[in-house]
Amino acid sequence: MDLDNLDTFRIATCDLNGQMRGKRMPQKDQRKLASGDLRMPLSVLNVDIWGADIINSPLLFASGDGDGYLLPTNRGPVPMPWLDQPSALVGMWMFEEDGRPFEGDPRHALAQILDRYAARGWQVVAATELEFYLIDDSAESLRPPKDPASNRKIDSSAILSLQQLDAFEAFFSELYQSCAQMGINAQAASSEAGIGQFEISLQHGDALRIADDTWLFKTLLKGLARKHGYAASFMAKPYPNDAGNGLHLHFSVIDEAGENIFDDGTKQGSPLLQNAIAGCLATMRAATLGFAPHANSYTRMDPENHAPTSICWGYENRTAALRIPAGAHRARRIEHRVAGGDINPFLTLSLILGAALLGIEDDLTPPPPITGNAYSQDLPQLIHSWSEAIDMFENDPMIARILPAQIIENFSLTKRQELDGLKSIPQEEHWKTYLETV
Repeated sequence: MDLDNLDTFRIATCDLNGQMRGKRMPQKDQRKLASGDLRMPLSVLNVDIWGADIINSPLLFASGDGDGYLLPTNRGPVPMPWLDQPSALVGMWMFEEDGRPFEGDPRHALAQILDRYAARGWQVVAATELEFYLIDDSAESLRPPKDPASNRKIDSSAILSLQQLDAFEAFFSELYQSCAQMGINAQAASSEAGIGQFEISLQHGDALRIADDTWLFKTLLKGLARKHGYAASFMAKPYPNDAGNGLHLHFSVIDEAGENIFDDGTKQGSPLLQNAIAGCLATMRAATLGFAPHANSYTRMDPENHAPTSICWGYENRTAALRIPAGAHRARRIEHRVAGGDINPFLTLSLILGAALLGIEDDLTPPPPITGNAYSQDLPQLIHSWSEAIDMFENDPMIARILPAQIIENFSLTKRQELDGLKSIPQEEHWKTYLETV
């Protein structure tokens, strides 16, 4: 996208909660994009869900709250169709004064994981499925939106209902047009189990590109929903008695010959697939904080309510945390089903893909795949306490092999500050914190 015909553009980088942090720039300053002259405090990537500094952050006190500089990612400028005036967004990432990648930047964390795959001659191909709600937030409690066709409030779930999708035709048509303008390859949309809940899949591609797409898509969706008169939310559990929002990651690994290393021509998949599954399972409990980063996230972890709670895997089994989908052997892949829709995509992909690589590096072997309903079996469990998840994430040796120490420290400090901050807010009002921030 050409910036020359715009009055302003935005630069944005991703903080640890997945929020965009950046600046609005006049068109004449586009020359600064690649010069290293665009600077922000390193601590801006380590703020809490309300945008406040982390009180105990070493970035503030030990380093004197120093600046880093921003450089554009290879994505380039993309339009911002949710705004009334034409503008563009340039994705950036943060570097230290001496040119090193800033280790508190979650996009760098993912790039470093993918570099470890590339050192083996491998490329990770990934895709995401994102669940979200359209919501009427005009009152003091959340309500389903009105059906645009009938002007009556939606009052029932409509799993895979074309009628409900068609009722929101104007919104979804503009959403797909906007995705095309931004270079986001949106695929199928479906109506899900919750009232006013939908899912959209993003086409598989290079894993870093997919993380960028997912980050941009969440911002686009929330902005367009406001244009159409309602809110869109990726909160893990907007309604206490309805289905939660998940983010499912599909991934496979391609070698230099273009072959899928998870495929050996059998339904079971290759030994490398088994190793990757084992790595994901071995780190899953300690990585819970990355998959469930907010207080609201833990209300989603409800057995038999469309969210995995057991650490297990299976072939074509949607009750398992890891599902190996059926289909052509050459497309053999892992579907990781644990994360909520409220996650930071760069951090979540780092944890999942890093875990799979650890399984390969350590030649780990998974337990046998489950059959039947995972919820009714005696299986290891994810962490169901936010505070316990913070403690385990901070101190686990396998997490330390996946993420930079600075991200582990910063994310843990951020979550502890949020945990304390929410103690003074009634649970029924938590949605005001999370509705559009996640």
